[in-house]
Amino acid sequence: MGKIIVAGIGPGGKEDITPAVLEAVREADAIVGYKYYFQFIEPILKEGCACIDTGMKKELERAEQAFLLAEGGKTVVVISSGDAGIYGMTSLVYEMKAERKSDVEVVSLPGISAFQKAASLLGAPIGHDLCLISLSDLMTPWEVIERRIKAAIMGDFVTAVYNPKSHGRYWQLYRLLELFLQERSADTPVGYVRQAGREEQEVKVTTLAEFDPEDVDMFTVILIGNSQSYVSEGKMITPRGYYSKSPLPSEGNKGRLIMIESFRTILSEMQNPNVPKWRLWPLLHAIHTTVDFGMEQCLWMDDRATEILYGKVSSGSLRHIVTDVTMAASGIRKGALERLGIQVHCYINDSRSKQIAAEKGITRSQACMQLAAEEYPDALYVVGNAPTALFEICDLVRKGKMHPAGIIGAPVGFVHVCESKHAAKTLKQIPKIIVEGRKGGSNLAATLCNAILTYDDAEQLKPGRDL
Repeated sequence: MGKIIVAGIGPGGKEDITPAVLEAVREADAIVGYKYYFQFIEPILKEGCACIDTGMKKELERAEQAFLLAEGGKTVVVISSGDAGIYGMTSLVYEMKAERKSDVEVVSLPGISAFQKAASLLGAPIGHDLCLISLSDLMTPWEVIERRIKAAIMGDFVTAVYNPKSHGRYWQLYRLLELFLQERSADTPVGYVRQAGREEQEVKVTTLAEFDPEDVDMFTVILIGNSQSYVSEGKMITPRGYYSKSPLPSEGNKGRLIMIESFRTILSEMQNPNVPKWRLWPLLHAIHTTVDFGMEQCLWMDDRATEILYGKVSSGSLRHIVTDVTMAASGIRKGALERLGIQVHCYINDSRSKQIAAEKGITRSQACMQLAAEEYPDALYVVGNAPTALFEICDLVRKGKMHPAGIIGAPVGFVHVCESKHAAKTLKQIPKIIVEGRKGGSNLAATLCNAILTYDDAEQLKPGRDL
């Protein structure tokens, strides 16, 4: 009884074939494989060694031929490019051995994989967690492949893409690119290598935004960086974390890392994470604060509200925030306020509001909004407790006594809460974020405000900068 050695001959270059594989090939009675790869090993074959080609897409016939020869007493080497255990022949040979109940000994010898060779040529793109995905849907349904792509994106894996494109299979790579651009920054590095280790070798580095699927073929391996990957001197680098441009983690930095991981978890569990960034960012904050995925249904906002309000912050036109209660004011991050030069005002304990409320027979929350309208009519108004405050804002706007930069409406309770939110929605010219229904609260109002102040962190999904 002979034996079968399943060997990976590396990506193509003779210098990338391991010594163990070279020795196996030299001792083989027969080589079974796709004829294109024979050219890399023919110079070292012993006299009389047969090279048996079964053609493209004939893997089953290839394995059967190997077993027939081995069962006849031959030492057979079944070759695959790269590592035979990665999209190669190894698994098929072991499966067939079990099916045939064969006594043939099977040995697996690893090789340098195409993604490893490509990575070495690109620099250091696989310095952290990575995954491999084949876009070939010949034996795997596309629905399964797409789920795996989304999982890789959500997990922030460096992603190696095999079988990206062929003459008859062209749209899959475009779809992968579309999915990545929905979640990853357009500046994410992308490296790709054609014919790695061979004379025709081509090495290119670009970005998700600039990557052209028409520039690759079936001989190309693509490596897409994670959120930490960058390009330096033409080389693609994914840091492992040994060096950092920032100080060693303080308690605040550790808190941010926890918040980042929390956001990633939330994103992976959302029913519909594929929403525009201006909606996703405050939604993630709301769910993080409340641990309530019902926010997906009840967080309402005007078109591009977060983006518009952050534009006012970054331009300097929004410099004041007014809250209805001190708890909402306390939840707005002090670091963000200092960084952006914004002041927060709350009149609930102001003696004037108490006097106005008593004289007019209104709530102190209403009186607070009247005072605020006189001093900061163009502020961002944040309501996290009293529906009467939100009603008063609506009334003052309609009377022309205030023109808020924006409104966050999150009063909570059972009396006139829903009605106050319906009223706020009628203020068409003011960008608004509203928690519909009875839900709300000062903590929720504050976190929605924080989402606006940190909107420039949304692209990289890195919350908690000012913790």
